Amino acid sequence: MSAQSGRLQHALKTLREKWEIATETWDDPASRDFEKNHIVPLEHTAKHAIIGMEKISEVLGKIRAQCKED
Repeated sequence: MSAQSGRLQHALKTLREKWEIATETWDDPASRDFEKNHIVPLEHTAKHAIIGMEKISEVLGKIRAQCKED
């Protein structure tokens, strides 16, 4: 895992933990709407970004290795 994707993954975990704490006292239609329209899409987008970052990191690693060989 790259450092950047690790930081994003940690931030995503922290967001989820903080959100769970918030919903202990804020549990109404507005909170569920906020989660549906903001938290869930953000988590989904961040997970896709992490996957993309990992793929880019892998490709860059291969390029670096090939450059060292030449």
